[in-house]
Amino acid sequence: MNHSSVNPITEDDIAHFLANTPGFFERHAEVLASVTISSPHGQRAVSLQERQAEMLREKIKGLEFRIMDMVRHGHENTAITHKIHQWSRELLAVQDASLLPQAVEQGIQQLFDVPQVALRLWDVAGEHAQAPFAQGASEDVRSFASSLTMPFCGPNLGFEATAWLEQAGELQSLALLPLRRGAIDSADEPAFGLLVLGSPDPQRFQATMGTDFLARIAELASAALSRLL
Repeated sequence: MNHSSVNPITEDDIAHFLANTPGFFERHAEVLASVTISSPHGQRAVSLQERQAEMLREKIKGLEFRIMDMVRHGHENTAITHKIHQWSRELLAVQDASLLPQAVEQGIQQLFDVPQVALRLWDVAGEHAQAPFAQGASEDVRSFASSLTMPFCGPNLGFEATAWLEQAGELQSLALLPLRRGAIDSADEPAFGLLVLGSPDPQRFQATMGTDFLARIAELASAALSRLL
């Protein structure tokens, strides 16, 4: 017999044998007890059982961190839900429609800790046409607002609408929310306003952040402010 033609046993062969022979270590318990491997926490060798215990502890620690994150996010979501509920109640309680823009701006600033907030509306009813909130929106701004089907978040790139904010020079990040009847992504429905949120923190409104919460803010504000049309 030509032994040179016999393929050597590989690690995969050993792994396959052990995986398909569950009784091996029951019959050879002394082998399992004698197996040692390198510890990831130093150069010392540890038993297989000890290494498995370390892996289990690391897995449990990872699960604990995930649970803590879930609890934290749960608390944050509950707090946000409460704030939206409070803001909605305040907007519904406004009897004089002309005070709604101010209520929208102040509510967002105070409840959601947004440093700067401003909005402009157009095509409002005649009795509101001369109000400050109905002034200063150019055709470019109106077209831009109608083109948005979701909030824009990112750095301050010199958007015309930032001039509506009292301290526009301090802006590092902003969110632009179109105001329209119905859902924010109703592309066939032109915008009747634009809501601007600004912050000196460049990380507050990032291009990669989720916008579901901001979309709900835009839709609630739109529903309230539609009384002015």
